[in-house]
Amino acid sequence: MKKRNRIPKFKSEEEEREFWAKHDSTGYIDYSKGRKAVFPNLKPSTRTISIRLPESLIEHLKALASKRDVPYQSLLKIFLAEKVEEEMHAAK
Repeated sequence: MKKRNRIPKFKSEEEEREFWAKHDSTGYIDYSKGRKAVFPNLKPSTRTISIRLPESLIEHLKALASKRDVPYQSLLKIFLAEKVEEEMHAAK
């Protein structure tokens, strides 16, 4: 087992940033003992966009969303995410 260096105590976040910018963490941290972190309440960042859609498409989307009891914009995001994922896998 390789001996690890001790992580120093830092006086500030700036001092810690400078330290890690100049040092390789593998000499300080045993990554073989790492565990996958799960953040169930973390929401991805979103950005507002404007998109023009035909009125009929919006009405159909609203009808589908009403049947599923979800907001139509949420349903649109679901449909869009599913199609993008499908296309990304097809491109490989």
